[in-house]
Amino acid sequence: MKVAIVAGSKSDSELMAAAKEILDDFGVMNDSFITSAHRSPNLTVEVAKKVDKEYEVAIVIAGLSAALPGIFATYTQKPVLGVPVASDLMGLDALFSIAQMPRGIPVAGFGIGKKGAKNAALFAVRILALKDDKLLDKLRKSAQKEEDDIRALNESFS
Repeated sequence: MKVAIVAGSKSDSELMAAAKEILDDFGVMNDSFITSAHRSPNLTVEVAKKVDKEYEVAIVIAGLSAALPGIFATYTQKPVLGVPVASDLMGLDALFSIAQMPRGIPVAGFGIGKKGAKNAALFAVRILALKDDKLLDKLRKSAQKEEDDIRALNESFS
C-alpha cells in the first residue's frame, strides 16, 4: 500500500517533508510529486491518473486558489486529503478552496500548514489501517505513547 504526496510548488517541500516523516515513521511506502494545476495541467492529469492506478491515498498540498486537490479528486476515486498552504491570506484562501468543492468531487480538508500536513499523513495511515492490522496496532501504540508522555509530564509536577 502506498501514499502519494503531491504539492503544487517546490516551495511546499517543507510540508511534503512533514507528511513524509509521519508516513515513514509508520513504515508506509510513499512517493512525492510536484505538479501545478495551472502551470503544468497535462502533468497534473498524468500524475492524478498514476495515483488512481498505483496508490491508495493522495495527500495533495496547495496554496492560493488550491485547485490541485480538486483536480486530483476529479481523476481518481481514491481518497484525496487536501492540505492548504499559508500564503497572502494566511492560507484561508486555500482552506476555503479545498473546503468548498463542488458536489461529486470530495476532498478531505486539513489544517493550514505543517500541522495539517502531519494530520493528513496520520489520516492516510488510518485509512490504510482499515485493511492492515499491523498498521492499526502501530497507530494504537503511537496513541498510547502520547498518553504516557502526558501522564509522565504531569507526574513531574508532583
